Amino acid sequence: MQATLISDVTFEGVGLHSGALTKMTVRPAHAGHGIWFKRVDVLDRDPHVPATYDAVEMKPLCTRIVNAAGVEVLTIEHITAALAGCGVRNALIELDGPEVPIMDGASGDFVRAFVEAGVQAQDAPLYAIEILETVSVEQDGARATLSPAGSLEIDFAIDFADAAIGAQSKVLNMANGTFVRELSDSRTFCRKSDIDMMHANGLALGGTYDNAVVVDGDDVLSPGGLRHTDEAVRHKMLDALGDLSLAGAPILGRYTGVKAGHAMTNALLRKLFATPDAFRMVRCTPAQLSRLPGVGVKRADLALVA
Repeated sequence: MQATLISDVTFEGVGLHSGALTKMTVRPAHAGHGIWFKRVDVLDRDPHVPATYDAVEMKPLCTRIVNAAGVEVLTIEHITAALAGCGVRNALIELDGPEVPIMDGASGDFVRAFVEAGVQAQDAPLYAIEILETVSVEQDGARATLSPAGSLEIDFAIDFADAAIGAQSKVLNMANGTFVRELSDSRTFCRKSDIDMMHANGLALGGTYDNAVVVDGDDVLSPGGLRHTDEAVRHKMLDALGDLSLAGAPILGRYTGVKAGHAMTNALLRKLFATPDAFRMVRCTPAQLSRLPGVGVKRADLALVA
């Protein structure tokens, strides 16, 4: 079954890139609507922007979508991950600016609000993308792959010179609320030297030590330290789910990322849909539905979210 929220949920916060205060309201939508953004501050052209892989035009450090009229929405990956991780397939997201609020740099605030509001099933079948053949993209030592599996699995590995991050890897099956419990509170991360350079160049103006894990060599500079010893790779997995959700339907397959980022995951989806023999659309059986991200999420899971 498809699903949407029971009621509106509103957030307010600064954008990571602009630093501007933004109000965002996630509204329920009818079955088959999908996930769309609406720029309520845009009055002279079409303000609706689809959260789909083919609307992506990459910007450094985030996922950016643009419609045919040139209206953009930035930094969508944390909200799309939260929607997918809570099983919400249909929603209209209204913003009064160009960027989704960064909140605490993760998806936990969104997840908490969605679970508290409640998710309702809709009387419509749900179709999924079943991976039949392995598809992969590689660039500069990084790789992203989709291969056959009975449910969505994410396998990610990173390797950073900073000892506070270092080499990390993790594999998770995303069924039965795994995203909420294991990934949703894991924050974006960066080096102190990078954030200093970006601020000096007028970039990442909304980035602070409170909405990112900032490291400097061996040290974690963000207040309170890490939420997980492997928080960095968990956040990369969070980003991957948000970017994969732009396929427009749940994926039944294994995503493997090695030093991959937003651009590579988008390139992987574009290659997948350009390879018709590599996938098929299937109407989800009850067994398949039970293994999708978001199914089985309950209020008790929120106790595990920072």
